[in-house]
Amino acid sequence: MMKNKIAALKKQKNAIILAHYYTLPEVQDVADYVGDSLGLSQKAASANADIILFAGVHFMAETAKILNPDKKVIIPDLAAGCSLADSCPADEFAQFLKKYPDHTVLSYINCSAKVKTLSDIIVTSGNALKIVNSLPVDAKIVFAPDRNLGAYINKELNRKMVLWDGACHVHNRLTADSVFILKRKYPDAKVLAHPECQGTLLALADFIGSTTAMINFVSKDNNPSYIVATETGILYEMQKNNPDKTFYVVNNLEICNCNDCEYMKYNTLDKIYQSLLSEQPELILDEEIMKAARKPILKMLELS
Repeated sequence: MMKNKIAALKKQKNAIILAHYYTLPEVQDVADYVGDSLGLSQKAASANADIILFAGVHFMAETAKILNPDKKVIIPDLAAGCSLADSCPADEFAQFLKKYPDHTVLSYINCSAKVKTLSDIIVTSGNALKIVNSLPVDAKIVFAPDRNLGAYINKELNRKMVLWDGACHVHNRLTADSVFILKRKYPDAKVLAHPECQGTLLALADFIGSTTAMINFVSKDNNPSYIVATETGILYEMQKNNPDKTFYVVNNLEICNCNDCEYMKYNTLDKIYQSLLSEQPELILDEEIMKAARKPILKMLELS
């Protein structure tokens, strides 16, 4: 059985598997820790292992390597990228920042290592409000790369951050109309939404929060049903924790009840096994980039 083979290899190689909530259920089942970007960053920072296998997307493995420069970090499939990170090329962002020389640069963790080197503080959807709120109300801020999360923060905290024009293809393609359709079918269901969604959709939400925040909300709330506006993978943990509740994912296609990130689904049990066996593909980063990128990440962890 593949799960047993993976467990044996982990023990043999003193490896730890970190997985995001958006990965396949069977991948979450073999992970030592499953979390969102904030939780995974914190776990990576304290990882006591020789090898970190990151079942997620490329920028997440980069973050693990930045926080653990002396450890081997492997990723099951190097093609597991991120549309949001790709929407902010480092060279274009560097040119953009020249127009705002006196601004504090906050970058969402969903960005490349090179973009992190251009940043003062990294944030996640789980701590962005807290971190922005810790800065002076008149602080001049550039926020990248997610315009939807940035606009949400501006609205909630009455800020005027300058926003880079990037977005996550998984969340940005969800529409208010799709929520209305589900709400008409299930009028008693509460709407949960990730802040990477568009503002018109967020306006319909009963709760807005990070992946972990949504999972925790459902476990504490007594409503029997929920309309969930985020990536489909979150439903596995929600259903596991709340078997008597019903969930409807806001879909991106009329032909399916799904909203998948295809890159997260690149992580499979077979690829994880082969990656552990060969200890490849290994994530390699330039020493100077890691050193520069570590500072804003550590600042985030300190403020979190």
